[in-house]
Order: sequence, then C-alpha cells, then structure tokens
Amino acid sequence: AMARQFLYGKKFLRDEFGVEPRGVWLPDSFGYTAAMPQIVRLAGASWFLTQKISWSQVNKFPHHTFWWEGIDGTRVFTHFPPVDTYNCDLGGAQLAHAARNYQEKGRGSRSLAPFGWGDGGGGPTREQLARARRQHSLEGSPRVEIERPDAFFDKARAEYPDAPVWAGELYLELHRGTYTSQAKTKQGNRRSESLLREAELWATTAAVRVEGYDYPYEDLERIWKTVLLHQFHDILPGSSIAWVHREARETYARVREELNAITLAAQRALAGEGMEELVFNCAPHTRRGVPAGGAGRPVAAGQPVTLEERHGGGQILANGRLLVEIDGRGLIVSAYDLEAGREAVAPGGAANLLQIHPDFPNMWDAWDIDAFYRNKVTDLVALDALEIAESGPDAATVRVSRSFGASRVVQSITLRAGAKTVDIVTEVDWHETEKFLKAAFPLDVKAERTASETQFGHVYRATHTNTSWEAAKFEICAHRWIHAEEPGWGVAVLNDSTYGHDVTRDVRADGGQTTTVRLSLLRAPRYPDPETDQGGHTLCFSLAPGAMIGDAVREGHGLNLPERTLTGAGPVAPLLAVDNDAVVVEAVKLAEDGGGDVIVRLYESRGGRAKATLAAGFPVAGAVESDLLERPLEGSAVGPRSADGAVPLTLRPFQIVTVRLRRA
Repeated sequence: AMARQFLYGKKFLRDEFGVEPRGVWLPDSFGYTAAMPQIVRLAGASWFLTQKISWSQVNKFPHHTFWWEGIDGTRVFTHFPPVDTYNCDLGGAQLAHAARNYQEKGRGSRSLAPFGWGDGGGGPTREQLARARRQHSLEGSPRVEIERPDAFFDKARAEYPDAPVWAGELYLELHRGTYTSQAKTKQGNRRSESLLREAELWATTAAVRVEGYDYPYEDLERIWKTVLLHQFHDILPGSSIAWVHREARETYARVREELNAITLAAQRALAGEGMEELVFNCAPHTRRGVPAGGAGRPVAAGQPVTLEERHGGGQILANGRLLVEIDGRGLIVSAYDLEAGREAVAPGGAANLLQIHPDFPNMWDAWDIDAFYRNKVTDLVALDALEIAESGPDAATVRVSRSFGASRVVQSITLRAGAKTVDIVTEVDWHETEKFLKAAFPLDVKAERTASETQFGHVYRATHTNTSWEAAKFEICAHRWIHAEEPGWGVAVLNDSTYGHDVTRDVRADGGQTTTVRLSLLRAPRYPDPETDQGGHTLCFSLAPGAMIGDAVREGHGLNLPERTLTGAGPVAPLLAVDNDAVVVEAVKLAEDGGGDVIVRLYESRGGRAKATLAAGFPVAGAVESDLLERPLEGSAVGPRSADGAVPLTLRPFQIVTVRLRRA
C-alpha cells in the first residue's frame, strides 16, 4: 500500500499540476516505519520531513537535520523542524524557540517552519505573511525566508552533507492506542490490502493467459485509491468520530464485494469448464503442494490429527509435528515441537490467555495508551463451556466459551494435519467501556530481542528496558507476525488483522527466561466515538512453535491470504516463479500505462543477501528494474535474461526490487 501511495500521489501531482515532487512531507503521522527510507528513494524522492516526533513523552529526539537509514541500508536526508509545531504562526516566540532548540547549531544554520492555520487546512494568513516580511532580516531574530521545501532541502544538504545518521524506525512515544482502536477499521484495511493483492495477481494471470479477458485497470485503480484514502489519519488510526468509522465499515464491505467479484471472474477464466476441484494459492509460497500463484489439487497433508482427553481435564491434540495440550480452563498449557523436542509454552504458563485491563489514558482516549494500564489485570479463565467442535483426520478443533462483564467470547482452537501452527479463531461480543483486551503467549524462549514484521521486512526491538528508549516502547506495532528466538529455534505469533502488541521478559526461579508476547485485540475508549469497538468481532491468530524468520514470513502470508476452491478443467500453472523462498513476490500486476507489461515487485524477507531466479510462464521480450512509479532504474539487482527468459536477481537484505517484464 505504501508503494501505491507514492505511485498515485506523484502521478496525480505530475498530471494535474505538472509538478515532480522530490520529497515526502508527513508532519503528523504517529511514528514512521523503518522501511520508509527505501520506499521514499524508490519513489524518486530525495528528502523527508516530519514534525510529530517532537510530541514524544519521554525521550527528546537528538537530531533535527539527519540522514535516516532504513532496514535495507538506504538513507534519505531528513529534517525535523525545531519549531516543534506544524501550525507555526511565525511569531517571535516560536521563531526564538526554533533557534534555541535546533540541535545542529554549529554545523547547520537552517531550519524549516511549517506555518499556516492548521486543523482544517486553512493555509497561511495575512498576519503570518506580514510577520514573515517584518522578520526577514530583523536584528536579534532568526532570518525568515519563504521558499519551496525543495529549495530549503537543497541548501540544508549542501550546508551539512555529513549530518548524523539515525538508523531504524522513528517511534513516537505517544498515540500508541492507534495501533488498536476501531478494530473493524484495522481489519477492513488489512483484508482490503490482501484482496487487492489477490485480485491483481489473478487478473494479471488471466490477462496474459486467456484470450478475450480484459484487465480491470480502472476498477483496480479506483479501489486502490479508496483503500489508500482510508489509510489517512484519523481513519485508519481509529481516532475519528463515529460516522467516519460507520462509513469506513460500509466502504470496506463494498470493496470486499468488488474485489471478490474481480478475483472470481479471473479464476473462472483461468480454470475453464470442468468438474475438477482446484485450490487457488495466491500466497507467495507453495502450500499443500500447490505452487505460489497457481491452482491445483493439494497433496495429502501427512500424519492425521488425533484427539484424546487430557488427564485432569481438557484435550490433547497431535499431528506428528506438534502436540498441543488444552487444560480444563480452555488454555493452551503445552505446545510441544515434536520435531525439535522443544516446548513453546513457559513452565507454569498458559498461552492464549485473554487478559483485560482498565484503560484510562491521561489525555486522548482513542489515541493513547499509558503504561500504568498494566497496574491492574484480570485473567479471563472462567469457563462457560469446553467442547469438541471437530474431530477428524484433517483437523481437530476445541471450542472454548467464556463470559466476562457484559461481553462474551468463543474461541475455536484448531490443529490441522501437516501444520506447524495452532490456529485460534476468536469471536467476541464486546460491550465493555474503557477496557483493553489482550491475548497473552508466555514463551519459553530467551530472547534479547524480538522481530516484528513491517513493510517489506522486519524490525528488531529489545525485550529489556535498560534505557528510557526501550522502556518507552511498552506498546509496539507489528504487521502479520512477531517472532522470538534462541539460536536455532524460535516461536512466531501470527495474526490476520491485529497491529498493537507488547513484549515483556521475566527470569524464572529455574533460571530460564519467559518472553511474553501479547496481542492487543480490542479497546473501548469514549472519545471521539463513544461506541468504539462495541459489538461482534472475529479475530484470527496463530502460535507457531519451532518457527524461524522464514517460517514466520510464510505462515503470516498464508494466514492473511486464504486459499480459494473452484471447479475447473485442470491445474493452472503460475504466471511467475521464484526459486528462493527468502525472496517474496509482494505484487503482480499489469503496468499502469496500459501497455501490457507485467510488473513484479519482490523483496528479500529474512534480512540476508539472496540470489534468486525469476521465471516467467509466458514469453518475455525484455526485463528491466524499475522504480515504484514503474520507470526504468539504473539498478544492479536484475541481471541479463538467460536463453529461456529467466531473470537472475541479486538482493541485499530487505531490498525491494520491481521488475518490469515486456511480453513478447
């Protein structure tokens, strides 16, 4: 989605105003992913500006002009205005504060002041412009010039080319509640992104393979723009008034319906007429023997699932790879990796433990979570019912029902044949006020850090609180998974629509370490929407014992990109194939210019160097690396095609590569 934001935003500015923007201006976003520098540069921009980091509650950010380094090593020249506001009025007090506050004094002499009548987009006022003229060259005051941001950045970079470097995410020590508030808006966004990926993949495959199939250029662009619009703050953060989120839920439902129709039409065109049952796999990895981007009959999963009563109450599920114990309270007290001989659940602990906290942030209800919420916690262990919902060779499911407050939750805990994950579908009828619902997974893993998926890779965060910087990250953002590991063995906690998480560590009496990963499921703030998250929700998450980073990537995509089943004439070969699982195909589409070229966006997913071969299932006349706007790049990641049309790739850690394939 971030790649599309740049594509459509720059395309709009170029087409409507004849402007080719050179930078990115995001003054009021609630923190910034460490993937951003690479994405900024691949969009043809060379600088970045933010202001919101000045709102951090604990630690003062140490720079105002710096190079920001992303997870892949890309750096972008960045400025963080020392005026500490994105609504500067150009008054003397604010300008004096900017001069006093500027961290780069001695090397840099320039800073930028975003001015205007904000919170409504009113723009500069006559009074502000008059102040700028008066203070252009006023003794005792900073000199004021009104100029384009490009001009400022050119001069600032020329003055201070060796500015300090900040590596990694720009974490905002505030507004952490926005990772969780309005769960249905978060879920609508995640599922829309997944459905768009799926619709583009199958529509592209059909456009190349099926005579007479028309690629839905206009529909896909319109839907993408709708989804991107809803990523605007305060919609996706969950901090808008009630009618905004009601409208968002309705919009996401229409998006789902349209994208399902596009996908089904493309798959029917590909499957042809016939009665063979085909499973379409849009995930970037082979699963159940069906190749990525292809369709066919899945192979047998392996040893069947067994289910038996557990001594002392509960059930034991096993499939030859995992042995899972659910106790009489309906909690997972053991998730044993039979292949490695390792237990995932910490001694005396219970995984999938639902916990509820009071949630009274000091300032902004929907925006914030304050650390003191942890001072009081209630474990939800009271049981209404524990029953066997399914028991067969392919899967076994234990259903657990609980009531608490004015709410009720039903969880289906499933182990499937051949799987290395325990899947948990959580249905909540939520009617709490100013409460915070978490799902805890205490892991028997000594992890000094955990990995959290972000765009096109992952970031590491410490599990300790040695400094105020680590302590301030008591709530963190992750996309499809969080991973904790010791050398050679790890555990992943996966989700289908949750972003907020927390990770803590404890040393036990036996000397072992418990690393507890918790998912933030639901909140109930009163402002600005007093009905936030009220009603029914279905949330899915999984525990993956023995998973390493590559497994987390694969299982995370699989959970978010479910298979589809259709009858047809026979298997559908993938349009594209990559021979290295570390290199993930993130998008397949036709080029925006309508010329029929196939665009493939890939990234290295494990944080190491990777070589791979991209093989196309259609005649290719040429292959070039392009930027995010699908323009040719002077890149070195794409090598010359072989005689059979295969394209060799060489990627650095977390590198994003977009390949434009010209059809013969």
